[in-house]
Amino acid sequence: MGRDVFDGSAAARRVFETADRVFDFSLTSLCFEGPEDALQQTENAQPAIFTTSLACLEAARELGGLPAEPPAFVAGHSLGEYTALVAAGALALEDGLRLVRERGRLMQQAGDRNPGAMAAILGLDEEPLTAICQEAGAEVCNLNAPGQIVIGGTERAVEGAMALALERGASRGVRLKVSGAFHTSLMAPAAEGMRRAVAETPLRDPDVPVIANTTGAPIASAEELREELVLQLRQAVQWQRSMEHMRDQGVGVVIEFGPGRVLTGMARRIDRKIAVRNVSDLAGARAQTASPAPP
Repeated sequence: MGRDVFDGSAAARRVFETADRVFDFSLTSLCFEGPEDALQQTENAQPAIFTTSLACLEAARELGGLPAEPPAFVAGHSLGEYTALVAAGALALEDGLRLVRERGRLMQQAGDRNPGAMAAILGLDEEPLTAICQEAGAEVCNLNAPGQIVIGGTERAVEGAMALALERGASRGVRLKVSGAFHTSLMAPAAEGMRRAVAETPLRDPDVPVIANTTGAPIASAEELREELVLQLRQAVQWQRSMEHMRDQGVGVVIEFGPGRVLTGMARRIDRKIAVRNVSDLAGARAQTASPAPP
């Protein structure tokens, strides 16, 4: 994860070197060499993805793959909201690394304390699926795109909601490989821990508006960001609303930074008129675009 940009960009390399300096172990070695089971642990996976995403952003800045103008908005899905805050100048890289590491630790701990599951439900809209979740005792976790919603809760609640969803018109239900029911009330212990961690972390007003996971609306102050980082752990990610808000404000191009292309696919499902770029490697970092867009 991230080896390509590390090798080809001095700016990306500095991001990884900063992570190694902040932590008491080599995150770079873990990203590049594993072991895979250690990398997949929530407390390691989150800083690894965060670091790689920002390395991709810095590589694009260094290699000319970004427009000269600042973006109209920044946004990030779940963990990606922290990447967005660094991109917006609201959070320093070193502080972000510490926060993300603590977030991963707290979420893993909450998952051990309150075991849960998550599943993607395809082909069912928000209103009927919300009703199903209420009936089964599950919760909506991620409103990703039309007909693509993630639910979570206890194992029994998720199994029951999946069965009801398939009975009532869902085309498919896919269990997700996760260590807990993220963005549900089962993450309440993690949210309380994050409240303390966020309170101790310097945050400033962002240079550009950040679209909040919990509302799909922009945030422009450090005070609002502090509350957002706590609430987003146990509330649904409003990703479709986030994308629709940016589109309605005139954004026609978006750029996804980091490993994978999940958000690129979601953007196309939300509105195929939005032009989407992906920067997950050195080739993407060198690509050019004519319009400003959020990470």
